[in-house]
Amino acid sequence: MRFYDCQTAPSPRRARIFIAEKNLEIETVEVDLGRREQLGEEFRRINPRCTVPVLELDDGTYLTENAGIASYLEARYPDPPLLGTTPEERGLVATWNARVEFEGLWPVADALRNRSKGMVGRAITGPTDYAQIPELAERGAARAREFFEMLDERLSDSEYVAGDAFSVADITALCVVDFAAWAKLVPAPEHRGTRRWRELVGERPSAAL
Repeated sequence: MRFYDCQTAPSPRRARIFIAEKNLEIETVEVDLGRREQLGEEFRRINPRCTVPVLELDDGTYLTENAGIASYLEARYPDPPLLGTTPEERGLVATWNARVEFEGLWPVADALRNRSKGMVGRAITGPTDYAQIPELAERGAARAREFFEMLDERLSDSEYVAGDAFSVADITALCVVDFAAWAKLVPAPEHRGTRRWRELVGERPSAAL
């Protein structure tokens, strides 16, 4: 297998942490998003959507989404489980992972990409250039603050995002919380549940990746 990564981007970090939690060593190719290598013809042949992460399988198949990469690796390397073990756990992990993506990751991305000077003309990832929309940055920041409230409420009653065990939902939430800091969006001082959880997951070696 071969993993196409970018150390400075949140989406490939999610896959990178998942791989580390599975105790796997996979050949890694760094794609420099700052130099727009993802838009070059060589990388377009790997992923026409011009995004990372990408996991290249031994048979030449390319998995270009975090959900697909996680699903494949969980099926092939089930221990330690990161997508749940019982039907209920799998349902909760999938539910919370989706909520963190929709309510956290995408709003933070809107907030950052629609106001960052380094992303002028690149407000959305992919092969097509899109102009920034300042109103979307404002809405994204507002939604991110709502996300922090929701996340803290959940983590005030649950050790981890999806329940009693560390899962892919925690990986996604960790990357969102750290990514949000780039847009100067951080949990409030009163978000004690989130701060407890961030300290807990931060003790895992994978969190440093």
